[in-house]
Amino acid sequence: MNKQRVLKNVGITAILLAVVAIIVYTLSTELVVGDDYQSKFYATWVSLLPPVIAIILALITKEVYSSLFIGIVSGALLYANFDLEFAFETMLFGTDTEGGAAGMIPKIADSWNSGILVFLVLLGILVALMNKAGGSAAFGRWASKHIKTRIGAQLATVVLGIMIFVDDYFNCLTVGSVMRPVTDGHKVSRAKLAYLIDATAAPICIIAPISSWAAAVTSSVPEEAGINGFQTFLKTIPYNFYAILTIIMMIYITVRRVDYGPMKKHEINAINGDLFTTGPVVGEEEEEANPRGRVLDLILPVVVLIAGCVMGMVYTGGFFEGESFIDAFANADASVGLVYGAFIALLFTFFYYMYRDVITFKEFMACIPKGFIAMVAPILILTLAWTLSGMTGLLGGKVFVADLVGGSAAAMQAFLPAVIFLVALGLAFSTGTSWGTFSILIPIVLGVFSSGEMMVMSIAACLAGAVCGDHCSPISDTTIMASAGAQSDHVNHVSTQLPYALTVAAVSAVTYLISGWFEKAWEIGWAALPIGIVLMILTLLVIEKVIGREPRDEGAEAEAEAKE
Repeated sequence: MNKQRVLKNVGITAILLAVVAIIVYTLSTELVVGDDYQSKFYATWVSLLPPVIAIILALITKEVYSSLFIGIVSGALLYANFDLEFAFETMLFGTDTEGGAAGMIPKIADSWNSGILVFLVLLGILVALMNKAGGSAAFGRWASKHIKTRIGAQLATVVLGIMIFVDDYFNCLTVGSVMRPVTDGHKVSRAKLAYLIDATAAPICIIAPISSWAAAVTSSVPEEAGINGFQTFLKTIPYNFYAILTIIMMIYITVRRVDYGPMKKHEINAINGDLFTTGPVVGEEEEEANPRGRVLDLILPVVVLIAGCVMGMVYTGGFFEGESFIDAFANADASVGLVYGAFIALLFTFFYYMYRDVITFKEFMACIPKGFIAMVAPILILTLAWTLSGMTGLLGGKVFVADLVGGSAAAMQAFLPAVIFLVALGLAFSTGTSWGTFSILIPIVLGVFSSGEMMVMSIAACLAGAVCGDHCSPISDTTIMASAGAQSDHVNHVSTQLPYALTVAAVSAVTYLISGWFEKAWEIGWAALPIGIVLMILTLLVIEKVIGREPRDEGAEAEAEAKE
């Protein structure tokens, strides 16, 4: 205990000394800020330091809010060359960059970001209503009769996640709200639920032709390249090894009951009755279920939500103005479309529940602030993550990575898919944005390969690396959404899924090496996919041999058999 106190005091002293040093440095220098101002750390390796600091602190302290805030402060100080006043102004109000405004207030005011926040609130209200009306409880009772085991509950989560491929945000929150009562009833840990949600969000959307991600990739191909962006996206699907291998891994570890790393502890604890390991997330309350609720009270609002979001997205893309469905999806504004869909679903749910008389008008109104409160934590984390990403943009983190890749890519064409995959992974992990990552790297790939199978393979590697980095990063909005959907502690979710994502990433990197060599030597790069699948299964077999399998929840299975 004394040793811990000493270490804590040393840490506090070091922080105070650092603060004093920064103040002394600031007072001894005069900063000149003009229209052409640029930090002396711009586009250097230091530009990636703020997200690295935030990520390391989050994993060490298990506390995400202060870690993100310290990362933001460090980024602002670096951008301001340690001028405290300018750093404070940058952190709050930011400045215009090529990627948009940076700073906390501009990030919140950004139309895309504010649309996502509104969508979160509307979905939180919808979930609160479904719980209050008894729809979630009724679905849980129905599922307990038809889903007999923990394996079945997890596979049902995976299947639902694959079916909701339109948008990753929508996927995370919808799958979480629907499947949480089912997985809780079968003693699946919240950390495992969050992993299954996250692994069926971006990895599924990136190989789904009709999704907001397909639209983002299509729009990332420069018009002057003379390439059909949507057709190119379709060709990348078989080469998106990370997404495909993630699906294989989810099914394997679920069916074979193989968990490793921190997840194993969470799953063993869940089997013994503790779904959280570190305690429930703040603000979670058990809702008193309406005994008159029916499964349809959950299914209908969700179906209307899915249909509404799809129609909202194609509406923003000009579908009702003559555009084809595919082109409308490619041009859709997902942020606005999701808000349209959630608002339509909320209106439908109001009239439907009033007709069913499962909820009063007063109870409906009471669910509005309750749904908002339930989303305060993810909204706060998202706001901090967006601001941290803005600080990294001000420091030129993406420019540094782009210059690094652009200067070396032409000399290693056979290795380019693997290199692009790893670079995209690192950039997405550091910045928390996959869309920004492939929008930066795809033009670089096209500069090296203007056409051909190697171009398609390299673009696929870029997309796969971006999704992998997004999957791993604690500051990724999709990762945050998955934690919110599962109502899992965010740091628990990150620390438990990281070993899984890195396992698939390692196999994917090897597969991209093989594919690049195959294409260069024999022009059969497509043959790498079956090899990658075999490598993934062999890797999991070795892990199973070393780690072993989890025990069955005999009590729950016996109870299910007794009910039959």
